Amino acid sequence: MTTPTTVSLNISGKEYRVSCSENEREGLESSARLLNEKMQSIKQSGRIVGLERIAVMAGLNIAHDFVTEGQKKTGTSLDISDKINALQNKLDFAFNAFGK
Repeated sequence: MTTPTTVSLNISGKEYRVSCSENEREGLESSARLLNEKMQSIKQSGRIVGLERIAVMAGLNIAHDFVTEGQKKTGTSLDISDKINALQNKLDFAFNAFGK
């Protein structure tokens, strides 16, 4: 079991200290950078005011990107599965028609 370490993350000008295992550190820092970038982008647009609202919108944007990518991957797997099934049906037909 790994010993927890404390990581300092700077998000939207504020420091947050988070405890995590050493093997999670890089992913946590990358996540914090992504969140900070999204929040800065929203803040610079000037359409949304207040740190809490900016954080919620950034979280929603990140979650939407994650869900959309997941749906694309699921759709791709379904397309491949459909093609495999169609090919299997053609092979079955060919074996039944010509194999006898």
